[in-house]
Amino acid sequence: MSANKKKVAFHTLGCKLNFAETSSIARSLPPEKFERVSADEKADVYIINTCSVTDAADRKCRQAIKKFIHRSPDAFIAVVGCYAQLKPQEISVIPGVDLVLGSNEKFDLSEYLSTFEKRRSAEVHSLGLSEKDIFHPSWSMGDRTRSFLKIQDGCDYGCSYCTIPLARGRSRNPSISMLVEEAKRIAEKGIKEIVLTGVNTGDYGKTTGETFPDLLVALSAINGIERIRLSSVEPNLLNNELIDLVAGSTVILPHFHIPLQSGCNKILALMRRRYKREVFADRIDKIREKIPFAGIGADVIAGFPGETDSDFEETLQFIEGCSISYLHVFSYSERPGTAAGSLPLKISPAEKEIRSKRLSVISESKTIDFCLKNINEHAMVLFERSGDSGMINGFTGNYIRVEHPYDPALQGEIKKVILKGISNSGNMNIEII
Repeated sequence: MSANKKKVAFHTLGCKLNFAETSSIARSLPPEKFERVSADEKADVYIINTCSVTDAADRKCRQAIKKFIHRSPDAFIAVVGCYAQLKPQEISVIPGVDLVLGSNEKFDLSEYLSTFEKRRSAEVHSLGLSEKDIFHPSWSMGDRTRSFLKIQDGCDYGCSYCTIPLARGRSRNPSISMLVEEAKRIAEKGIKEIVLTGVNTGDYGKTTGETFPDLLVALSAINGIERIRLSSVEPNLLNNELIDLVAGSTVILPHFHIPLQSGCNKILALMRRRYKREVFADRIDKIREKIPFAGIGADVIAGFPGETDSDFEETLQFIEGCSISYLHVFSYSERPGTAAGSLPLKISPAEKEIRSKRLSVISESKTIDFCLKNINEHAMVLFERSGDSGMINGFTGNYIRVEHPYDPALQGEIKKVILKGISNSGNMNIEII
């Protein structure tokens, strides 16, 4: 390493979109000035890309910031991203923070790193967002098996509990032709799977007048990209054309993640969601009709203001009746500046925890049932990395995690397997064909 190069480490919190953006920001730093190192190593500069979706996310961000300051008191500390966009002053008063960059400013990071002298007080660049916010292309690199490709940013939905529109602005997207070029660069790296990410991926095309299915068709034709996995798609945007496209594709994986948030229409209305539970149920039925073994996940929020015991029981019964594979469960977290913050009938933390645990039990049961239904089925697995106890792990197209005795030659390879049963670790045992 040149004596003039600075060691820079990145630490990312939150969603796949953040990981894609961190990777692109890191690549934007001049290689003659910076050497990227692991966040576990001692560095001259630490860049912390933050999330602010819940109170817990904010807390984890503060803990991470303080951890790196404590580890390397003389290092230059820059905090960027959603938390930095929403609460820059809260970050700037943490002793040891030198630079705070908001959602747009973080993409100009190299311009703010002209000097690495510790500041007496943090320098803050976090301007308000507008309808003219540009789209910053991003994709992740570093995992030889998959890459997160950002296809969309921002959101126009205005759900009553969510700060993402405040942190990321209006819904916007690049052209299909731009994303095809990005995906070709990913393929040139030998990466076989692309995960399409965004804030509201199903909203793709609003800026350019194109459609999400058209994007998928174009990406599927790229040589070297063998698997395309969708991120979360809203129920009201998961149309028949999209489901039929996945059903007929050998590249787009049979895996859907569909936000539900509540199985009670009264609560969905309070959340300002753009559908009723009947729409969610209809989409599940349509997927099962076309792709019987598709993996289907859902997000659920426990303890939203006004959610009575009977409302929650209604959600439980609805979910139990849905043919899904797993849940991502979140306890409601009140966010400043949201409409839900002023709603009456708040649920106690203890009750939210009880409800979250009950939903998690259902999720575990659904996952086991789904795995059992897949026993003796053939599947294609992309092997990723070594797991515990000398095993290598991977995922089927329909998002079942599998394990196999470790073989370094398998990493990054796609193999046809037979699913044999559930292991003691909760993964599925396989036989490679």
